[in-house]
Amino acid sequence: MSDLLTWPVVGTVLRWRHLRTATRAVLLVVAVVLIAHGLFGPQFAPTNLATLATWIHYRGLLIGVLLVAGNAFCHACPLILARDLTRRVHQPTLRWPAWLRGKWLALPLFAAVLFAYEAFDLWAQPSATAWLIVGYFVGAIVVDTTFSGAAFCKHVCPVGQFNFVASTLSPLEIRARDTRVCAGCSTVDCLKGRRAPEAPAIVLQRGCELHLFVPTKTGNLDCTFCLDCVQACPHDNVALATRVPGEELADDRRRSVIGRLSRRPDVAALTLLFTFGALLNAFAMTAPVQAVERRFVTAYPAASRFDVLAALFLLGLVVVPGVLCTAAAWITRLVGGARARVTSITIVATSYAYALVPIGCGIWLAHYAFHFFTGLGTIVPVTQSAAIDGFGWAILGEPAWGWLGIRPGLVLPLQIGAVVLGGIGSTSLIHRISDRDYRGRAAQAGAPWMAIAVALTILALWILMQPMDMRGTGFLS
Repeated sequence: MSDLLTWPVVGTVLRWRHLRTATRAVLLVVAVVLIAHGLFGPQFAPTNLATLATWIHYRGLLIGVLLVAGNAFCHACPLILARDLTRRVHQPTLRWPAWLRGKWLALPLFAAVLFAYEAFDLWAQPSATAWLIVGYFVGAIVVDTTFSGAAFCKHVCPVGQFNFVASTLSPLEIRARDTRVCAGCSTVDCLKGRRAPEAPAIVLQRGCELHLFVPTKTGNLDCTFCLDCVQACPHDNVALATRVPGEELADDRRRSVIGRLSRRPDVAALTLLFTFGALLNAFAMTAPVQAVERRFVTAYPAASRFDVLAALFLLGLVVVPGVLCTAAAWITRLVGGARARVTSITIVATSYAYALVPIGCGIWLAHYAFHFFTGLGTIVPVTQSAAIDGFGWAILGEPAWGWLGIRPGLVLPLQIGAVVLGGIGSTSLIHRISDRDYRGRAAQAGAPWMAIAVALTILALWILMQPMDMRGTGFLS
């Protein structure tokens, strides 16, 4: 295990007490600029920072950083800075309702964002994108000034849920250096926070707002990489350690707050939404889908594009994954031996759902990388133009509109590699879960899930070969 907190320079920066405040402040300024340009700047999407930075550059950086460095964007989330400032005026007095705990509320919100992006062409609507950003800030402030802890992050935020799932494939995680040191700790500061000895009511350093107890924490689910536990621990016993990416998805031991993954159908449903949402989000931008939309509306004049997309999303996010996973779980119970037959279909499906995260990540990476790299250079002239809009003169120079991005054909090998690696990762996890739960019948038990993983990989590769909208890149479709 290598601990980044002990590295020269890197460790010093990560341990800096004000690191999170500084990074959140920078992103808060960026968010304000995006909102202002979205509302008052040009409403042609490729020339507006709100649409370009949000839907092209932010998403591309997001998935890349998640897979390389973990949940760094949640660490630097400007929503939390706005919330903390508001809490100085109004402290929350309530606890998040028990009946709303888990991911059941976040699921429809996550799906709604995916659907709204397509149904309302958010990528082409700077003002709508700006209002969406404002809505995130309002939501975080309202929820977290009403309820204590980090209720918005844990139970509501769609971007946070995306980050939690994708970060399971990160090579880094927060963990205890030595659990024996934790066993001898009586203050539990990593969870409760560190208080002034002479005035216990004064919190010197808050603990984990998501209630993750470091010695029993496993993996990155529900972890925002805030590093508050690092600052709070009086024994310097918290590490930002390297690990095998995705390993936690095959680990069914009880973990802090979350419990056993096989007993969390809400988290499993989130991973399925993440995976099938990746496929559907990419598929909805291809020429075949657009052709189907036109034909359907022509054949049924009373139907609208909204109706077609609603049916497509219901089918792709609910019906298809539900039917596939139920059928696969039923087959696993049938062929998995005596242990499988005494396990409910729900538990079987829940256990295997996590194995589809790698192929989901591969598809998201392939999709976002396409838009990011084909529109990579466009951020330069658009930022220069936004500076002129804001200051009235070319403070950053005249817009260099010749800056575009990499041609789509050059990005294709990266996309194919991402999808293939994702498929390999999913099949490897399926094998590990099968071997863990149905030793001796592992191949038979995992066969239907292998079929799903292979089918998703092939379908994703086919989608990559279809003409796709060049949204906000400066190229024509």
